[in-house]
Amino acid sequence: MSLAVDPAEAVIAAARERGAMLATAESLTAGALVARLVDVPGASAVVAGGAACYSYEAKTRVLGVEAEELARTGAVTASVAAAMAQGALSLYRADLSVSTTGVAGPGPDERGVPEGTVHLGLARPGAPTLTRELRLSGGRARIRALSVEAALALLVEALTD
Repeated sequence: MSLAVDPAEAVIAAARERGAMLATAESLTAGALVARLVDVPGASAVVAGGAACYSYEAKTRVLGVEAEELARTGAVTASVAAAMAQGALSLYRADLSVSTTGVAGPGPDERGVPEGTVHLGLARPGAPTLTRELRLSGGRARIRALSVEAALALLVEALTD
């Protein structure tokens, strides 16, 4: 019987192998993603940092997300996820960054975006920024935990392609 490898360990191992520096930009997960990464021994060699930007103002000031876009669309869009990932890439001068934004609940957000709607962004220098939309369920804690797992899976995918 083989034991499953923890996704955070897989990310750190793959980043070390490629010599890639990682960064996160988190709203929905509020730092839980970067915390999972730095729980892995040796993470300091490949994790540049993580920005937990919950408010619109923080997304704009720290990550460079356009305030007008946030005012117009809210934070739970593929475009905002992409901008957050690009902002973290630049902020930390990383080789790869991932972002999380979404609605953990309970219930929809102030714009009516349903609970469990999540957008992830993945940015690298010189490449198009990728986004992924998720529809999750199970309550606030589960939605946030599943979002962390999905972001880790996205990083593994990007580092092993």
